[in-house]
Amino acid sequence: MVNNGLQVLYIEDDELVRRASVQSLQLAGFDVVGFASVEAAARLIVADFAGVIVSDIRLPGASGLDLLAQCRERAPDVPVILVTGHGDISMAVQAMRDGAYDFIEKPFASERLIETVRRALERRTLVLENLALRRQLAGQQSVASRIIGRSPAIEQVRRLIANVAPTDASVLINGDTGAGKELIARSLHELSPRRDKPFIAVNCGALPEPMFESEMFGYEPGAFTGAAKRRIGKLEHASGGTLFLDEIESMPLALQVKLLRVLQDGVLERLGSNQLIRVNCRIVAAAKGEMTEHVASGTFRRDLLYRLNVVTIALPPLAERREDIVPLFEHFLLDAAVRYERPAPLLTDRQRSALMQRDWPGNVRELRNAADRLVLGVADERTPLSSDDDDTVHPLKERVEQFERAAIAQALDQAGGAVALAADRLQLGKATLYEKIKRYGLAARGEGER
Repeated sequence: MVNNGLQVLYIEDDELVRRASVQSLQLAGFDVVGFASVEAAARLIVADFAGVIVSDIRLPGASGLDLLAQCRERAPDVPVILVTGHGDISMAVQAMRDGAYDFIEKPFASERLIETVRRALERRTLVLENLALRRQLAGQQSVASRIIGRSPAIEQVRRLIANVAPTDASVLINGDTGAGKELIARSLHELSPRRDKPFIAVNCGALPEPMFESEMFGYEPGAFTGAAKRRIGKLEHASGGTLFLDEIESMPLALQVKLLRVLQDGVLERLGSNQLIRVNCRIVAAAKGEMTEHVASGTFRRDLLYRLNVVTIALPPLAERREDIVPLFEHFLLDAAVRYERPAPLLTDRQRSALMQRDWPGNVRELRNAADRLVLGVADERTPLSSDDDDTVHPLKERVEQFERAAIAQALDQAGGAVALAADRLQLGKATLYEKIKRYGLAARGEGER
C-alpha cells in the first residue's frame, strides 16, 4: 500500500472535479475521502490526523485560506495543499508564507497532484513517527518494538524472541560488532516474566582479567588490598533478572569454570567469603564469530558453551539484509532529530541508493552514527548523503521564490509582455511587479512599447 495507513481529505465544491481527482488519487493507491466544503470535513481536522488535506481555495462557506488558518490553530503539523485558479496566484504565494505545504494551479495533470500528495504524505509520516519516537524515548513503548527491519532474517529473530523470551532458556546471540546484540538481549528480558527485575549488561572484552572475578562475584571487606567494604557482584545483582554477557568469547578460562558452577548449582561465593549465596539469573550471552572455533582452539570450554547455547539467535550483518538499511536509517534520523532538537531530513532517492550500496562494516552502530551526522549537517565523505536531486526538500523561501518567478513569467507571457496587464492578472501593483521582474531577471515591455 502506498498510503501506509494515512488518509487524504480532498475538499472541492465542483462535484465533477472532486470525483475525478479522488479517483486519480485512489488509482495511485491512496486512501481518499472527498468533501464539498470545509465545514463537512471539519470534524476530521484534528492535531493527530494521520494524513494530509487538499483543498480548493475558493469554496462556498469557509475558504481554503480559512481552512489553512484552522489547521494552523488546531493541527499545525498537518500538510495543507491548496488548489488555485488563474487569479489566485498572489493569494497562493501568501498562503505558502502562512504555512501551506504546497499549491497546485488549475488546470493540473493528475501526475502533478499525485506527486505533491505523495511528498506531503512522506512528510506527515516523518512527523508522526517523530511523535511516536518521542513517546518511545519517554518509556511508553517497549524495547522490543525498536527491532526495525523487514528482512526475512529479522522476521526470524522476532519470532525466536517471541517464542523464547517467556522461558528461562539460556540464549546465545551471534553477530558482528555493532549488529544490535544488546537490543536483542534487552528484548528477551523485557518480554520475559523477569521484566520487573534487573537487566545487567557486562562486556567481557572490556574487563581486565585481574578485575573480572571481583566484578562478577563480588567481594567481602579485606578480601584483597583496597577492598574496604562489601561489593555485590554482577551475578548476584542480576539475581531474579537477566545477566547479559557480551563478547563472552573473551571471558578468561578460570572464570569460565566458576560461571559454569553458578549455572549448574545456582550458588556463588563472594571473594573473601565461604558463604554460599543462592542466585537465580537468566544468562543471555553474545559472541562474535563461531564459538566452535574458540572451543577447538582451547580458549573456551565446551561444557560452558553447551550450557549457554540452549537457543542461538543469529543476527546477520547489514550487508546481508540490505532491505533493512533504509528503514533503520530513517528511524535513527528521527532519534537524532529528537536528541539534537533538529529537523529530520527527508531522504531522496539518491540518498537511499547510497545507503543501500554501502557495506556498513560497523553495522547498526555505524549506521546510527551516519544518521547523527546527517541531522547535524556534518559532511560524511564515507557515505555521500548530501544531494542535489530535484526531489530534495528545499527551504520554504526558496520554493516560494521559484514559484513566484514562474508565475510572473507565465503572466507576462499571457499578457504579451505588458507589465500593466500582467500586474492586473497577478493582482499586484505595477511598481511591485517591476521590482520583481528586475529581481528575477525577466523580460518585459513598457506601456508605450508595441
